[in-house]
Amino acid sequence: MTRRHLSKPAILGGPPAVTEDHAKALRWPVLTHEDHDAVIKILQDGNISTHPVIRELEGDYRTLTSMPYALAHCNGTSALLAAFFSLGLQPGDEVLVPSATFWASVLPMLWLGAIPVFCESEPDRLGLDPHDLEHRITPRTRAMVITHLWGLPSRMTELIAFAEKHHLRIVEDASHAHGASWRGRPCGSLGDVAVFSLQGDKLAPGGEGGMFLCREEPLFQRAICLGDITRILELPGPEKRFAATSFGVKTRIAPLSAAIARVQLRHLEERNQKRNENLAYLSRALETMGLHTFMPPPHIHRTYFEFIVRYKPENPTLPIEQLINALRAEGSRVSIPRYPLLHQQPFFTEGHFRTIARLPGSITPPDYQADRLPRTEFEGQFLLRLPSFPNADRRILDQYIDAFDKVLSHASSICTV
Repeated sequence: MTRRHLSKPAILGGPPAVTEDHAKALRWPVLTHEDHDAVIKILQDGNISTHPVIRELEGDYRTLTSMPYALAHCNGTSALLAAFFSLGLQPGDEVLVPSATFWASVLPMLWLGAIPVFCESEPDRLGLDPHDLEHRITPRTRAMVITHLWGLPSRMTELIAFAEKHHLRIVEDASHAHGASWRGRPCGSLGDVAVFSLQGDKLAPGGEGGMFLCREEPLFQRAICLGDITRILELPGPEKRFAATSFGVKTRIAPLSAAIARVQLRHLEERNQKRNENLAYLSRALETMGLHTFMPPPHIHRTYFEFIVRYKPENPTLPIEQLINALRAEGSRVSIPRYPLLHQQPFFTEGHFRTIARLPGSITPPDYQADRLPRTEFEGQFLLRLPSFPNADRRILDQYIDAFDKVLSHASSICTV
């Protein structure tokens, strides 16, 4: 690594470290003539609702995950609704969920009357803490949601063992983890049902879209009955009787999105590799400065939907808010992570969830409190979000390293600003 002589930090009057243009380094998604041609083909074919490209995309995800059943959706949120519906969750059934996740991992279950039970996240991989789950389970617990947050697979050995011990279904939200794997098994194949988001920021985007995957045909059939009315007539059993109505929602993906998603998936491995190389390079440098960058253990292949690091020095002289301000003065794009903890949100703490869940009077709704997950809250205050650098070269990465080095080397002086 070539390092230039470090001047004083920009916040103290020195020149900024990051002068390279971010536009190319952060460009995402990468759309080329392949995406253009795929979309044009759909338009030329004229079928912009039920084009065969949808089932071709489903085949791609069956190949990616080795899951036997796949059903494309209009977005990841609707695929999660299908996941909860497919499991037959009833009003009052409880589901163990992380608070540190995007809201769609949790809220759709409320439309079925299922109750989210928020659990602590463990600090090493930011997924559900297996040790905390034992304190949250009740006779009404039916399932658990596992999110591979930011592309880092959760502690699946312990989580699978817990689910088997208590006969719980696993809903795997792999929306951040296209191409990641745990012990050689791809994310998206680690639960009873699994979901990917294909939203435009994701690692294999389609603009908008989602993918529902499962192992059992009855779950697949229930997902179809929920929202893919054109396929209900194809079902082999009595489910055909719902062909005139479905279960009242429509979740089918648009062929134009499916066409883009197929092209993007073909380039997933090479584009993931570029991100991983960039962020491994950056991680190694930041680790020497005392930051924790969540580099994976040998049995995990992680991906980077976003690049999150932990700033938690033993003797902090620079509060994280001042660190962020100083790094921004250097020209870097650093912030706090963008997902607020769900259990602290007014939707839960003020009781608005009751208007969706419509629980029967025999079931006492939860009294969500904003201070129920002290370890998750404590660890979350030390997290930083950096760019994921999908198209960066080493020049801008080295400049980010210099920015951190300058700021942390002058921490005591910056504190007085």
